[in-house]
Amino acid sequence: MNQSRAAAELAATTRDVTVIVPTFNGETYLAEVLDRVADQDFDGTVEILVIDSGSTDATLTIVHARPGVQLHEIANSEFGHGKTRNLGARLARGRIVAFLTQDAIPAHARWLTELTGPLDPEGLDAVAVLGKQVPRPGCFPMMKYDIRGVFAHLGPDGGVTVVAKGATEPTDEQLDGLAFYSDVNSATRRDFLLNVIPYRDLPYSEDFAFARDLITAGYRKAYAPEAAVIHSNDLTLREFGKRIFDETIARRRVGENVPPLRRGTQLARTGYGILRDGVRILADADYRPATKLRWLVLNPLYQIVHWQGYYRGSRMPLDDHRSIARLSLESERTRATGTP
Repeated sequence: MNQSRAAAELAATTRDVTVIVPTFNGETYLAEVLDRVADQDFDGTVEILVIDSGSTDATLTIVHARPGVQLHEIANSEFGHGKTRNLGARLARGRIVAFLTQDAIPAHARWLTELTGPLDPEGLDAVAVLGKQVPRPGCFPMMKYDIRGVFAHLGPDGGVTVVAKGATEPTDEQLDGLAFYSDVNSATRRDFLLNVIPYRDLPYSEDFAFARDLITAGYRKAYAPEAAVIHSNDLTLREFGKRIFDETIARRRVGENVPPLRRGTQLARTGYGILRDGVRILADADYRPATKLRWLVLNPLYQIVHWQGYYRGSRMPLDDHRSIARLSLESERTRATGTP
């Protein structure tokens, strides 16, 4: 395996694409992620760059077993969702950088071709692309239906949807819709990220902020549904509520319009979600009868913690750092690693 390049070094562009995978204790899915990337049917040169932030499980063993994968190690305290991706762009040798999370498995061998195609200046001329996410088998129903709904809303399968702000400035609400983005599965031009709009150094939702910045500046992004990955978060019920809290706080921090949720509205949305997803579960052909019964019992709990997390995140003062840290999954996981 090649030695890590120094973080301060700006790598020469000698590849078509660098696929960057930030990792931390990612042993569960990482081997399959790396192997699927290595097996891509792509007409160009590709490097795979893993940036690890202090894994203590088998992550590094998995990487070392694949000599073609570049590894750069940083201390866990140095990780940041935005700044680590900016670091990846500096270390990358590809003129395009594609980002995957350690648990996002390319669904087929044309994933990279579909993801990078809209970046062609002679074609759609997007500066950033996000691909589709397909929920993992076994994903709990609320997350499964939410993932499907979000990506169905972005555009139809079978073609690329390009998004730009248009001739007039969008309202804040319109910008919120235009700026949806996810670094679970994305790509951008390396020179754009290095020289025009980098990622902000944010504790969360660096991808939403990046898309918001590029749309506001007049650039184009694209949604490529054929560039699909298998992905959904493996969260416990308690972690799910904390993740919703984190996402809501992050959306407010990047400027999205998130009105404080009233208690009555929270209860109404919880009740509606229980009924809506209960009907979906009963009609879901993926579930056997015993599984349907299990999810019908658990579904109300997921709805409760979801809307409780949203309620808290929508009303919490953004300068109340102590309370935010207490309710945050990101902060909890940071504390668990022993980092500041």
